[in-house]
Amino acid sequence: MQRRVQRYGWDLAAAAYEPLWQAQLAPAHDALMNAAALTSGERVLDVACGTGLVALRAAQAVQPGGDVVGTDVSGRMIDAASHAAARRRVVNARFLRMDAERLDLSAASFDAALCALGLMYLPHPERAMREMRRVLRAGGRAVVAVWGLRAHCGFAPVFPIVDAEVESDVCPLFFGLGAPGAISRLCLDAGFDHVEELRIATTLEYNDADDACNAAFAAGPVALAWSRFDAHVRNRVRARYLDAIAPWKRGRRYALPGEFVVAVATISDQGVGEDEDSRALRIASLSDHTADA
Repeated sequence: MQRRVQRYGWDLAAAAYEPLWQAQLAPAHDALMNAAALTSGERVLDVACGTGLVALRAAQAVQPGGDVVGTDVSGRMIDAASHAAARRRVVNARFLRMDAERLDLSAASFDAALCALGLMYLPHPERAMREMRRVLRAGGRAVVAVWGLRAHCGFAPVFPIVDAEVESDVCPLFFGLGAPGAISRLCLDAGFDHVEELRIATTLEYNDADDACNAAFAAGPVALAWSRFDAHVRNRVRARYLDAIAPWKRGRRYALPGEFVVAVATISDQGVGEDEDSRALRIASLSDHTADA
């Protein structure tokens, strides 16, 4: 059910996604691209690529000689990314509708795998990380970004507000991977040999209440539920959300706090991982380090 909710929800959100989220997500995308350190000739996978914001940047970074494959569960997102590539005459990127937990791609066929703010929506993110590990060559790396702690993200009330109107949770594990050390555990359990985390504080700015609400309800993870609300319910949830984000209202504008976590997970040149004891010690070290940060 969660997979269907995300597929159809992001189909609905595709048209409004870039106007309402591109600027707000730019700090996470910039950090992910910097951490990936892509070079010419590399082959790159972008999982949960959305409208191609990261994939098209990656395609430019790996020229000449490199190429990018973007995958997403939403057909409309894939269409938007493909159209964007065509408009920009990007010939070294292609986009495929595909489940992140079951990639129909050959093993050991990519130098880098990226996932910008997609893992939170998956029913089993650990499967997606194992799939990214599977398709990477020895010496490869995965770079993933997720939202941080619930308490550090001003838009977080959107989930309980919507959940109060529907029969099941929309994104029950959304902030789980933002906990200290969580993304590192996920990567190490998937078979990566080393992980480094970076936590980034940011501000999500919106011109007015309409933009803030449209981003939260129509252009994001609750779009499917929003599409099924009648006018009365929409007015109620909108009013509750505006009350929740009122502390960050600045005149007509809103400046909501946000937090991203970017992790770089690497594979040894030999493709042989650490033993379980070494991996457990590394996870503990990363958890302590992130908690201190």
